[in-house]
Amino acid sequence: MAVSTWTSGPGVPFAETGWDEIASGLWMGGHQRKGTGGGLVPVLVGSEFDVVISLYQQAGHGPAPEVEHHVALMPDGPLTTRQIDRVRELAGIAATAIHGGRRVLVRCYAGYNRSGLVAGQTLIQLGHTPKDAIDRIRARRSPWALHNRLFVDYLTSGLDLARLLTDLRD
Repeated sequence: MAVSTWTSGPGVPFAETGWDEIASGLWMGGHQRKGTGGGLVPVLVGSEFDVVISLYQQAGHGPAPEVEHHVALMPDGPLTTRQIDRVRELAGIAATAIHGGRRVLVRCYAGYNRSGLVAGQTLIQLGHTPKDAIDRIRARRSPWALHNRLFVDYLTSGLDLARLLTDLRD
């Protein structure tokens, strides 16, 4: 089952890399990247990472069977309270793995928004401020990372408040 791929706008390019290191042990990427000829190239994950968190899933893109893999399909748009709780849970899994010296990849379709939300929350749980987390992701992955303003709002306001406001909406 595919969930909406990503929120794009005019001029939003795919990354040229499959994944980038955001902080020691934390990597962020996508299922597609821009190829040398300008077309899209699939990003395949084998056993390069100890833990892979996929917020979008596509058959044949890995990871290898021995890799710890968490899948949480979610839209690149407003999240439900359950999805916000899952973001927090996945960030906790990533932070614990990083503390244990494990390599973690957080990925979505293009490697910008959903992966940025979970990677950003992971950085916050590791002690970064929301602003530092967002700035670090944009500097290390792409200036286009977290171009979904709603996800930036989730990080800057905090997931507790975002969940409460979402609960009122639902």
